[in-house]
Amino acid sequence: MYSSSIIIAVPVFNDWESLSILLKRIDEVLDIENINAEILILNDGSTLSYQNIFKKLEPKTINQVSILDLKRNLGHQRAIAIGLAYIESKVECQAVVVMDSDGEDDPKDIPKLVYKCREENYSKIVFARRTQRSETWLFKVFYKIYKYLFKLLTGEYIEMGNFSIIPFESLRRIVVVSEIWNHYAAGILKARIPFTTVPCKRSSRITGQSKMNFVSLVMHGLSAISIYGDVIGTKALLVAILLMLLSVVIVTIIYMVRIAVPNWAPYIAGLSFIIFLQLITISFSFIFLILNGRNNFVFMPKRDFHYFILNFQIIFSKKANIDNYQD
Repeated sequence: MYSSSIIIAVPVFNDWESLSILLKRIDEVLDIENINAEILILNDGSTLSYQNIFKKLEPKTINQVSILDLKRNLGHQRAIAIGLAYIESKVECQAVVVMDSDGEDDPKDIPKLVYKCREENYSKIVFARRTQRSETWLFKVFYKIYKYLFKLLTGEYIEMGNFSIIPFESLRRIVVVSEIWNHYAAGILKARIPFTTVPCKRSSRITGQSKMNFVSLVMHGLSAISIYGDVIGTKALLVAILLMLLSVVIVTIIYMVRIAVPNWAPYIAGLSFIIFLQLITISFSFIFLILNGRNNFVFMPKRDFHYFILNFQIIFSKKANIDNYQD
């Protein structure tokens, strides 16, 4: 185990060109702000080689750049979960910054997160709250729909993504939160870990095309919503019960007025009874789904992260006598 001031964890999948430019920008910002930091690249099973990217890497301020290779592609949310668990296990630091590798998380906002974290005495996670997005209007529309749907189903309002800084004490709590395996921000929200936000504009992608297409956006949204499966299941159960009661009331009313309206009453009564039976089935399904979800084996980052680590290597370091971790 070794010590550092701030670790910047960056998940990446084949975005090596963007990452190389991003590292230079981060180094410039750290140099101006006199911030002591290291970079931990979370290689999420990339299929492209990165060896040539770092040959000319000569940062002025960054103390160390290292790569944690994962055994397979897991997606950036799960790569973040593994990276955080690795840092908590192997590194002593003041805080961990989590940011994407494509440049949409602006390095100029890193000091904002750091200073806000210091202001909070390293007692809260600080998330970047997006005040302006750089995606297409269609993406923005669906993203707004996702946020409103999340609020409707879970009762919580989610306004943050990956870009954040985590004090080390908060990191110790996060690595036992199973929900971050599916969605980092929603997992923290569900676990009730204290956090605050700072306003930040979303920057533009450095190079290439974004991998977040419509299908990816839907999957990302469902991953966040799935964390609240028990809450959503309970709400759905209550709605089903209310509809059952409503169908009983309808059948009762129809029975009472059957003499006055003999033609349509039997059909409505029969339809209401069928709906009643279906709702009973749905209600029991939700009950078993909720109970089964609470009893299932879950991934715990602190306990299980090492199963997914292939290799750890230092690309650049100003320090000596640092032991590499090999799985």
